[in-house]
Amino acid sequence: MRTSVVDVGSKTVRLVVSDTEGGAPLPVHTAKWRLRLSEQVTHGGPVPDRAVEDLVDAVAAADRAAARWGAAGPLAFATAVVRGAPNRHEVLRTVRDRTGVELCTLPGEVEAELTFLAARRWMGWRCGPLAILDIGGGSLEVAFGRGRLPDFAASLPLGAARLTHEYFEDEDPPSPDRVRALRRRVRHQLRDAAARIRWEGPRTAVATSRTFQQLGRLCGAAPGRHGPFVERVLSAADLRGAVDRLAALPAAERARLPGISAPRAAQSLAGAVVAHTAMKLTGLATVTVCPWALREGVLLRHVEEGPSWWAEISRRSEKESDGADPVPLRSAAARH
Repeated sequence: MRTSVVDVGSKTVRLVVSDTEGGAPLPVHTAKWRLRLSEQVTHGGPVPDRAVEDLVDAVAAADRAAARWGAAGPLAFATAVVRGAPNRHEVLRTVRDRTGVELCTLPGEVEAELTFLAARRWMGWRCGPLAILDIGGGSLEVAFGRGRLPDFAASLPLGAARLTHEYFEDEDPPSPDRVRALRRRVRHQLRDAAARIRWEGPRTAVATSRTFQQLGRLCGAAPGRHGPFVERVLSAADLRGAVDRLAALPAAERARLPGISAPRAAQSLAGAVVAHTAMKLTGLATVTVCPWALREGVLLRHVEEGPSWWAEISRRSEKESDGADPVPLRSAAARH
């Protein structure tokens, strides 16, 4: 059996087609379309018409590719860049009407739960009480749990692309005052969630997302070509040095550093500030960089619980996009 996922993120639309017959999502085909939505959508602003057209084209292409690889209609979701747009319902409806794909938005806490599930499955039960950090373009997800799903999950507006636009848009490289101002913002918004993680005292901490992968490589972790099974560990001390190193360079020069790709060079500093501050506040000296994240969490949940849970997510997204009151989510602990 093959299952496909389409992930509309801040930078790209990504398709993953996986074999899921054995219970583990083993990718057989991946593709991406670079839209850079976060560069076209201002904080609190709508997704512009041109970007919607590009999104329709990318989702349609992903749907055709999934069909060629023998997968059913994709599990398609959009993250913070679309979720926070005031014209979200119009974007979702346009994609559905023009492509036949039921694109939905996932609440931030659900993203955190699914990412936690992926990390738990990758790390195994031996890791014990587990904390996860995930930095996206628009939000930071934090979660902690002792079981399959987290006991605590939070989503905060601390994404690397969002903060770059808010703090570093007109300075390259930014002044030390701007970097300090960003760090104060992260401390303030992360304070309560970080206190919960410190109180829980996780045995293992995991970081996911492309931002953490690139920061890990910058700090000396093995490159991606060595494969997913090589252990990659990132320390708070190394991240402190990475922040200073990135802050001293304009974006064009950051792209020459190990692990920092040109499309993400501009937001790499904000990502490093969030990552380092989060680790310091939560008391995590090191994190393991995990190759599985939200997309794998969606696939795993689909395999383990069947299509009904995704239908519930889609119905909730459709109701909220039509202007209905948000449908309350049951807590993760209640679903154990």
